[in-house]
Amino acid sequence: MLCEKIIKKPLDDNKRTDIVTIDWFERDKKLLRKTTSAGDEIGIMSDEPLCSGDILYEDDEKQVVVRISPCDLISVKIKSLKCMGRLCFELGNRHLSISISDDTVKAPYDEPTFEYLKKLGFDVSKVNEEFTDFIECKAHSHVHDHHG
Repeated sequence: MLCEKIIKKPLDDNKRTDIVTIDWFERDKKLLRKTTSAGDEIGIMSDEPLCSGDILYEDDEKQVVVRISPCDLISVKIKSLKCMGRLCFELGNRHLSISISDDTVKAPYDEPTFEYLKKLGFDVSKVNEEFTDFIECKAHSHVHDHHG
């Protein structure tokens, strides 16, 4: 089965729900091949990022729904605006996507970043949960004109 669009409507509780699980970093890939919870092979071809709850296919009996799988994250407790600024500077320099709430910032886990933030004195912990509501960092190159 090839799913080429996201069906924009609420889930239908009267239909069987077949889940296709993807990792958060796969959500904006243009082409994916996955197996649903019912064992069906599907291809996903989408021009827009996938989110938990998106419906990829439906018929009279079932609906195929996206679920973003939990992953390891660095969770940093924020105690002040100064702390927030320092942290976002450090994570921005590493081109990491982040999720920000009033008192916590979360980023994808990697050991060197975790240890570095701990060394800098941040209140860090490793958590495993769905990475949602994040600001995606799109790394870019810098061009400098030195002939001026």
